Order: sequence, then structure tokens, then C-alpha cells
Amino acid sequence: MMKILCFGALSIASLYYAQSFPVSAIPENLKKNADAVLRKDFTTIQINKIDDIKYQFYTVTTVLNKDGDSDALIYIPYEKGNSISDIKVNIYDESGKKIKSYSKSDFGDFANNNQGTFYSDNRVMALSYTPTQYPYTVEFSYAMGDENTVFLPDFVPFSSTNVSLEEAQMKIVNKSGIELKTKIYPSKYNYTSVAESDNGAEKTYIYKNVPAIDDAFLLPQPVKILPKASFALTKFNLEGKQGSMTNWGDFGSWYYNSILQPVSVSTPAIKAEVASLNLQGTTEEKVKKLYQYMQAKTRYIFVALGIGGWQPMLPDEVQKKGYGDCKGLTNYMKTLLDEAGIPSYYSVINSGNSPVSFDKDFPKMGGNHVILMVPTEKGNIWLENTSQQVAFNHLSYSTTDRNVLSIRKNGIELIDTPTYPAEQNKEKQILKIKLNEDNSILGEGNFSYTGSQYDNSMALINMSPKERNEAMKSFLDVLHFEKVEMKNFLNDKDNAITKYDLDFKANNYSKNAGSSMIFRAVPIYSDNVYKTEENRELPFELRQSFEDEYEINFTIPKNYKVEELPENVTINSEFGTYKLSFAKNGEEVKVNRAIRINKGLYPKEKYNDYINFRKKTINIDNSKILISKI
Repeated sequence: MMKILCFGALSIASLYYAQSFPVSAIPENLKKNADAVLRKDFTTIQINKIDDIKYQFYTVTTVLNKDGDSDALIYIPYEKGNSISDIKVNIYDESGKKIKSYSKSDFGDFANNNQGTFYSDNRVMALSYTPTQYPYTVEFSYAMGDENTVFLPDFVPFSSTNVSLEEAQMKIVNKSGIELKTKIYPSKYNYTSVAESDNGAEKTYIYKNVPAIDDAFLLPQPVKILPKASFALTKFNLEGKQGSMTNWGDFGSWYYNSILQPVSVSTPAIKAEVASLNLQGTTEEKVKKLYQYMQAKTRYIFVALGIGGWQPMLPDEVQKKGYGDCKGLTNYMKTLLDEAGIPSYYSVINSGNSPVSFDKDFPKMGGNHVILMVPTEKGNIWLENTSQQVAFNHLSYSTTDRNVLSIRKNGIELIDTPTYPAEQNKEKQILKIKLNEDNSILGEGNFSYTGSQYDNSMALINMSPKERNEAMKSFLDVLHFEKVEMKNFLNDKDNAITKYDLDFKANNYSKNAGSSMIFRAVPIYSDNVYKTEENRELPFELRQSFEDEYEINFTIPKNYKVEELPENVTINSEFGTYKLSFAKNGEEVKVNRAIRINKGLYPKEKYNDYINFRKKTINIDNSKILISKI
């Protein structure tokens, strides 16, 4: 059977390679917004047995300009045990003339050490090609055999912006006798659709003529725009561990017994660790003490070993070595809690800037990160175990507002992570500004950040004082700093707050107008450029709700008086609210500014309304205060 399949695959590949791919044959609508065009993307998957699956991949990609090079990289990711064959690569010029050919012997074979990987069974075969002209076309095919049948790929037109598609086909030939579950997720925006044909043991899915998604401002991830077809066998194999995936319960029981239970092993040393901490108080207090203990003694290193890279390191290894990846550190933290008599649940999640949740009605192996959930009477505690600096019971914006696969002995529960409201994702500024007659200002500032804005300030934690000062110059570049000094930086890991003070001098803040001076009411504001789009084609996504609150106190020179203050302003919108108010008291002017933005996925018809709302807020931030000599 294997020989027949290989012969068929080779015959198909030979037929494909007989074709020519001149760039002139690409329809004009597929060149619009495209750096690369997928001319052909054909995948055949033959499932022979529960532990025998064969793939045949064939792609033809035309790169239109330098920005499209990354969409035509020639590489084959694989794992120990995969068999790879029939590798062919041809390079064509603009007219479709072949200019170069490569085979398996031209490929290098490397450890696939992404994300600072320390240990991994993942490898990659890669061919380095440096183009000498644009456009050019890469024709690439290979076959792969695998014993792991749990990872059937989704079928999507493409996964990034500025790539278009002429034709894609996925054919699944199921000779295993195992039920293959399928589900099509249509595009919510009718961007394109997938054609499906079902001939019993053979299913075929096709996309044709899909235009590129332009990388527009506030664009949702392509996964939220495009359709998708998903596949899963009801019985599968992973590194010799066979299981059932008829529902989340079956799959969870297999995951618990095959993946987690074999490495959920404590040791006398771990028991002694927990005992030495003398845990007391509420469950929350005990969890916090254990968590911060774990943070202080471990560091994150990615490890992709053990049952296809999905099984954690043993807790004993993490305890002794002081490092692990998300799986190993989470498993170690869970073991510490087990020794303290506190239940917790290993939870698989899709981590990313835009929330993606698991389908409660379609069980499928997935996720790219692991966190820990600890249930208490007051609610769930969530622990991100890969950071030495993140606060207790705080999840970043890459893991909030989506669900997790919470692994239990008797199955999986799909549980939602927290959603932080705008008032929790907060920046607060208190500024004291002294205006000088030479148009400079002296400033003292107190800054604090919570929620997702706490996440944004985490980059400052490991910086030196000098690096922090340079970061402030860059971050607050609307001011012309002569000097700036950050002081008293605090990462409050108990309450998920970062705080710091700022002393600074900035020049050219005010302008002279005869015997008067004019200056901006809001010293630190967003200088983003917001542009309307008359032909917006897709929706826009505000990924985080947030709230900024500024209190600004100006002290004017003694021989000046406040001549004119702007009017107080309030703007209400479905996208958020904005308020700016003024008060004067002798030689002082107090300005209060507050803005709130509401997260959401908004239709394209409302894009310009949002842009105009933000333009108004920036214009009002630039309101001027007039003072005159007495």
C-alpha cells in the first residue's frame, strides 16, 4: 500500500511539474495588496491505520517583491520518527522559465530551536535560496510519513496578510476504518468559502481565487476573517499512546492518564520544600506564597521532549535544575500545590494577542501554551508560570478573554479565563509641571499601570536605570527632553501594579505671543496618526478595553496670570468616552483628562466613526492655555 501511494504521489507531482507558471497568468485581482501569490497549494492526506498517516505536499508560490520572501521559505519541519521523501524544488523567473532545481541533498538539517528552545525532538530541513530578481516562483513538493494521527491540520486559504491564493486543495483519503469528524467554519464576512465533496472514504476541500488581505490598521487576525475546515479522528495515536476523541470527556481522560499522570510524581525533596514554607492562612495566601517561591527559583526555557513535545518534564527535574517550559513549570507548580493539599488544574490555552477559543462542540488537539487554574470559594486563581516577574493571579492580554482546556481525571472542562474591564486596564498619571519663561518646563510625575497596561510596562522591569531613562525618552517623545530620570520603580507582584516616578526638564513646551505664552493643556498624549478609509473592506478590532486618567497641575510664572482656559469637553461614543476639564487657582491651573476605550470587533462601516472619535480626542488634547504678563 505504501508503494502504491508513493507511486501515485510521484505521478501527481510529475504532472504538476510539467506546468509553467508565468507571472503574467496571475489574475490582476490577486496581485492587489499581495507580496506573494499562492498559485497552487495541494495537500493529500492518506490515513492508513490508527498509527500510520501519509502526507503529500505540493506548493507553487510566486513572490512579487522582497516583502514576500518570507512567504516562500523552503523548509520542512519534522519530528523524530517521521519519514521524508520525494523532495523537489524548482525556481522559475518572471516568464516561467526554470532557472534552478534542488533536491534533498541540497537541504540542511537543523534542530528547530525556536523561542530559545533548550531541548527538543523538533527538527527542520531547510534550503537557503537568495533571489537575484523579482518576481520569482518557487515550486516545492515532498512526502512525509508519520505514526502520530492526532494532529490533522486545519485547511485555511492562508494564514498571513498580503498573500493571495489561486487554488488550494486538501484531499483526505481515510482507509483506516476510523470515523473522521469534520467541521467547516464559514467566513463571518463572506471573504471566501470552501467547496466540499464527500465520496465516502475520500473527502476533498477546495478554495479558489482568494484575494490578499491587506495589512490595514486595526485589522483582526486573518483567522477571524477567513473560513476554515477542521478534521479530527475519533481514535488516534500519539507516540504509541492511543486514545479516543469522540468528545472532550474521552479526550480529557486520555490526556490526564497518558500525558499528565505519568509525570505527576512528587518526591521527598518536593515534600520537604513545601513543608519548609510553613504555609498558613487562607487558600489564596498559601497559593501566593507557593507561587512566588516557585517564581524565585525557576526560569523559563522551552523544552519539546516527551510524547510529541506535549508531555511536561518531571517535577523532580524542574526542582533540581531550576528551569522548564510552560508545561514543566506548570506541572511543578501543580505538584507543589498537591503537596499542600490544594487542588489545581493543568490548563491548555491558545495564547495570542487576539483571543481564540476552543470549540466546545468539536474536540481536537490544539493549544500553544499551558497555565494553571486553582479553584477557590472566592473564584478561580490563574497562574502564569513562565515569568519570574509577573504578578500573582494575573494573566496577560495574550491569555485573557478566551477558554482553556482544563484537564481533569474524568475529562476536560472548557473554562473561560478572566476578562479585564477598562477600569482594570488603567494608566494613571499625576503630573506637576512648572512653566518657565524660557519656554521650558520642569516636571515631576507619578505613573501607575494595572491590567493589560501593567503588561505593557513589564519590559521596564529588567532594564538598567540608564536603559529606563532612554526608554522614557522614546516613549514620551512628544516632549523635547533635556533630561529625564526615572525613580522608585516598583513591580507590585501582590497586586499587579507597576509604579514609578519621573523627574524631567523639557524645552520648547510653550510659545510666545507678544507678552503672552501659549502652551498645550495635556503634556503627554498620543501622537498617533489616524486616517480615514473611504473603501474599508474589512472590520476592525479594538483588542483591549483600557482607561487612562491624568491629573495635571501647572504652576505658571509669578509675573503671569491665566488669561484664557478652554471649555470643558465631554465626548460619548460607542467606542468609548473622553473628558477634559480645567480649573484655575491663583498661579496654578489644574487639568483633568480621562479616556476610556471599549474593546470589540466592529463592522467596517463604523471604521471612520472610530477614526473621527480618536482624531477629536487628539485635537482636544492639543487645546491651548493662554497666560499673560501682569
